[in-house]
Amino acid sequence: MSTVPTGQPDVSDEELLSRYREHNDIAAFEQLVHRYERELYSYLARYLRDASLAEEVFQTTFLRLVEKGKSFESARRFRPWLYSIATHAAIDAIRHRGRRTTTSLDTAHDLGDGETGTLAGLVADDRMTPADEAQADETRRRIRAAVDALPEDLRSVLLLAYYQGLSYRETAEAVGIPLGTVKSRMHTALKRLGLALREEELSQGGMI
Repeated sequence: MSTVPTGQPDVSDEELLSRYREHNDIAAFEQLVHRYERELYSYLARYLRDASLAEEVFQTTFLRLVEKGKSFESARRFRPWLYSIATHAAIDAIRHRGRRTTTSLDTAHDLGDGETGTLAGLVADDRMTPADEAQADETRRRIRAAVDALPEDLRSVLLLAYYQGLSYRETAEAVGIPLGTVKSRMHTALKRLGLALREEELSQGGMI
């Protein structure tokens, strides 16, 4: 049992993990789960587009955290490390089920580094004009399809940075790649999405 209160907001994630792994402080572990249950489940549900699978992967994530806790380096930050575990668990679940996922990317979010707005706005060019609701729905459908068609390395970076609000540096830690590579993949992902949308529109005889 915990002998030190762990609910204080000034106790860092890293300190809670240290208490758990060094002193078997179950209350500290429970506090970590409580802190991230909504945020992480939301990410997994968006990534997987399957509520029951998201719940399963959420549980798997914290089981893996227990297994990997001893290997956590004190110089690292907990949040991107947790997302790294969750993302790999989600990828494993997708491969196990042998199917792709679909993603809802039609609401505004803060990308960090000065980039904000909806994904539709980010991949559109200056020729885009306001559309009626039916056209907006079609645009969202095309974006979801284009995102699902991205290679996994581009897709995972896009979701972590765009939806979860991880900074590019935290995304780099979560995925295990250099910061410059994150920025490059984000640029490539957005460029591919824009190109895919314009190509689809042109193939249907229209213009964006």
